[in-house]
Amino acid sequence: MKLGARILKTGIAIALAIYLATIIGVQSPVFAGIAATFAIQPSIYRTYQTMLEQIQANFIGAFFAIIFVWTLGNDPIVIGLTAIIVISINLRLKIESTIPIALVTVIAIMESPTDDFIIYGLTRFGTIMLGVGASFIVNLIFIPPKYETKLYYKIQDNTKDIIQWIRVSTRHASEYTVIKEELVRLKESLMKLENLYLLYKEERMYSRKKLYTKGRKLVLFRQMLLSTNRALEILRKLHRHENEWLHLPDTLQSLIKDSLDSLLVYHEQMIFKYAGKIRSQSTSEVMIDSSEYKKCLTAEYMKLYEQTEQNDEQLLTAFSLIAGIIDYYDQLKHLDKLIDSFQTYHKTENEVHIHQKEEN
Repeated sequence: MKLGARILKTGIAIALAIYLATIIGVQSPVFAGIAATFAIQPSIYRTYQTMLEQIQANFIGAFFAIIFVWTLGNDPIVIGLTAIIVISINLRLKIESTIPIALVTVIAIMESPTDDFIIYGLTRFGTIMLGVGASFIVNLIFIPPKYETKLYYKIQDNTKDIIQWIRVSTRHASEYTVIKEELVRLKESLMKLENLYLLYKEERMYSRKKLYTKGRKLVLFRQMLLSTNRALEILRKLHRHENEWLHLPDTLQSLIKDSLDSLLVYHEQMIFKYAGKIRSQSTSEVMIDSSEYKKCLTAEYMKLYEQTEQNDEQLLTAFSLIAGIIDYYDQLKHLDKLIDSFQTYHKTENEVHIHQKEEN
């Protein structure tokens, strides 16, 4: 079992919230711990955003809890009615993620009102806000997320998996059902990558110099994701057209396999090139080879097209694969140019912060 940073931060935030509430002398510090649980988010920016939304939601919950206790009492039916109204308002304001904490506020205030109800309600409201504040402090100080490192290694791992399966598929060594399952898994992994990219994008920079560098890196990572998606699309086409692929002319099959091998090497080098693990000039030869394969593929397809005895299904399969390969090449070439530009100009500003990969 692996304890992630968010798990540790949640535990620290709960402990801090309850500890502070106990020092202050709050009667029910447990509500501060509950609030801290809901407020922890995977990034500082999202924690800040969540804190603002939860202040709003807590105010709504406290307001209606006090009003309904004053007018209707604290019967369970009244508490349920208050909860319905608070949920409806939160949905209307499009802050549905804060509904749980708003309901905690409602129940905390309405469950046992005292004679001095206003002070009681404000105390419970303050206790819950203390928990929200403790979560923000913990997320700001403890274990700051290294999304650049995480994003790089996740892209590297996903790209490696896709490349391996493409190589297996072009050599007809794969099982149909296994590839089908892998395609589902790889698609889900890329969806998680997109979410990780958004978390990295949301990280705030506090200097203009870092802001410009972050902007360049965002463009690079976006292009890396596009290139990896194109590789997955190639794998999907090889899987979908497996039978038609086997009936293509041997010359075209061999050319497609060789061109993909060249592109896969090119893609692997791009990942290492960004982190400065290989020389920038080392990709030039592979790029030239890939460019030559692109021309040969186009010429070979035209020969196939001119052979009238070939059926439409073969032509469509060949066209789909070749079009995907050319698009894949164009995306990698664009990524290569972006990395060259990033590493050539303003070297001191464009620092890559890739730390050693953490072991599970």
